[in-house]
Amino acid sequence: MAQQRVLVIGGGLAGLAAAMQLAESEIAVDLMSLTPVKRSHSVCAQGGINSVNNYTRQQGDSEWEHFKDTVYGGDFLQHQPPVKEMADWAPRIIDLMDRLGVPFNRTAEGNRDQRRFGGTLYKRTAFAGATTGQQLLYALDEQVRRWETAGRIKKYEFWDFLGPILDEQGVCRGGVAQDLVSMEIRDFPADAVVLATGGCGLIYGRSTMSMACTGSAVSRAYQAGVKYGNGEFIQVHPTAVPGADKLRLMSESARGEGGRVWVPRKPQDPRPPRQIPEAERYYFLEERYPKYGNLVPRDIATREIFSVCTKEGLSIDATRLCVYLDLTHIPRATLDAKLKGILEIYEKFQGVDPRDEPMKIFPAVHYSMGGLWVDFEKHAQTGGLVLNSPRNQQTNVPGIYAIGECDYQYHGANRLGANSLLSCIFSGLIVAGTIRTNLKNIPGKAAADQPAGLFSQAVRYHQERHNQLLTRPAGRENPYLLHQELGLLMTKVATVVRENKLLAAAIDQVAEMEERAKQCSLSDTGAWTNQNVVFTKALLDMFPLAKLILRGALQRDECRGAHYKPEFEFPGLTATDSAEKLAQAETWCDRFEENTRRWLKSTIATCGPNNDPVITYEDVDTSLDTPRPRLYGLVGADTIEQVWKKRQEQRASRPLGGANGHSPSQMAGNPVPAKLVAT
Repeated sequence: MAQQRVLVIGGGLAGLAAAMQLAESEIAVDLMSLTPVKRSHSVCAQGGINSVNNYTRQQGDSEWEHFKDTVYGGDFLQHQPPVKEMADWAPRIIDLMDRLGVPFNRTAEGNRDQRRFGGTLYKRTAFAGATTGQQLLYALDEQVRRWETAGRIKKYEFWDFLGPILDEQGVCRGGVAQDLVSMEIRDFPADAVVLATGGCGLIYGRSTMSMACTGSAVSRAYQAGVKYGNGEFIQVHPTAVPGADKLRLMSESARGEGGRVWVPRKPQDPRPPRQIPEAERYYFLEERYPKYGNLVPRDIATREIFSVCTKEGLSIDATRLCVYLDLTHIPRATLDAKLKGILEIYEKFQGVDPRDEPMKIFPAVHYSMGGLWVDFEKHAQTGGLVLNSPRNQQTNVPGIYAIGECDYQYHGANRLGANSLLSCIFSGLIVAGTIRTNLKNIPGKAAADQPAGLFSQAVRYHQERHNQLLTRPAGRENPYLLHQELGLLMTKVATVVRENKLLAAAIDQVAEMEERAKQCSLSDTGAWTNQNVVFTKALLDMFPLAKLILRGALQRDECRGAHYKPEFEFPGLTATDSAEKLAQAETWCDRFEENTRRWLKSTIATCGPNNDPVITYEDVDTSLDTPRPRLYGLVGADTIEQVWKKRQEQRASRPLGGANGHSPSQMAGNPVPAKLVAT
């Protein structure tokens, strides 16, 4: 039998972690990336990486608290066993990265410094200045280079994944890819294909994501039969810097180090911000969320900033929407030691030193909570994962795996800051055990021993598609203008506030754009480094994902995490009389339970005819922490919580299999699936 190989698509943190771990297991790896791996989008991550640590343990923190904050922040939409396993591994992952040479910031005593991020009250976030993603990426890249030298990893940079190769049984036997320099299209036989290709923010046009984040590789897998989960959950980061070319992230770490968000109480106050007295400033996050202050979860901070600017008319500029993010009260030495990287970005592109003047920021599309559907196997005793299970991180198509931002498993309806780097490295490490198990059990021949016709046929299909694009008549649709049109539409209807009427209309508009995109003509028909044809292919593959985002958002009639429809919002309590307030709280909890019964489910999209999504729903495993109301800053939250706890205590006191035969978790509206089946 020929040597078994694994094809890893994507050179960010998840891809590098997987490649490193596979190589250590003596498995041959082909590592493919659109860009040099050291320029993968992970390099843009700024703030840090989460885990419980010695400092927070002294305050009562634990891996369990990290898990609970993550599922609460995610509005309970993620399966809980993978999240628990990730939280349990987090301290070991940071120790590993420390040993690999990541220059984490240190205290004067030599301990790793920590900062607080949104959605938690603990300082769990380890960081390396404001370039944590870059430092983690470079550390893993060094390990990959070591195994590359040893001959276990072969790297293919500047290659574009065009699609998987499936045999007659629907098993993945490798992939087809294109060299972005010579434009050669060739096959890569592989016994496992791992997608670690990040998010799809370019569907929204301008975002905080890199130009490589088109979602094309994921879309190609989706069109080949891989299911897609929770596509409608797109994170809009509360603090970004508007730009003509793209929107640059201003990390949550700025607020973690004490940054304050505010607007003048007088609309469009013309005075320079530092001349506006404290009493005339509106620190709206601190006033409305005194417990979390400026570090409420991102979905809430984003909606508040959006609302202050659009509904309350308090944007600081009359001509554009923005609020102040103020660091000027923090000593310069502290800012330079902990945030220098991001402050230099602001200074370079805005021409203002944020150490002296408050920054002007506004929310921007930032992250995909949804992604390719992946399986897991729950450990009966620990509640986490069965490590090395053949199911962990595998999609519904045998032989295709997804990790990092392009899988849907870890963040639910809203990702907490500094959990993304953790989930990328964690999923990259554990997928290696899954693949190691599965490679041992592959019956018959290795992928390289499959009939040559299987691979040549796939290459021929993609070559013909490529040639057809190059030979289209000139003067038809412009792919760049069409992309701009798509981005404006998606930003308008599927970001902070969503309305069914607009979503329904947008589905038709995107379908019409998709038809027009089939008429795109190219200005460059050359056969050498042709970026025009590469972008046009990526554009064509954005439409299936745009459709599933819109369809999932239209059908989900509720508010959950980043998905917000005002008509389905649960308002706070209005009563002042205590008895009436209790009655309102009972009604509120009744409505919450009914909504949970109906909507606490993963949205699963399957690619149908004309790339239209077929939507189904899957129960969420909430067997570890019973879902409860998410009450950040809600008026009457104390009373609602009081009623909710009383209900839970009453249910817990009943014997299991009692009046209605449901477990406490099921009575809260969340039946635990006996088995998650990959179909």
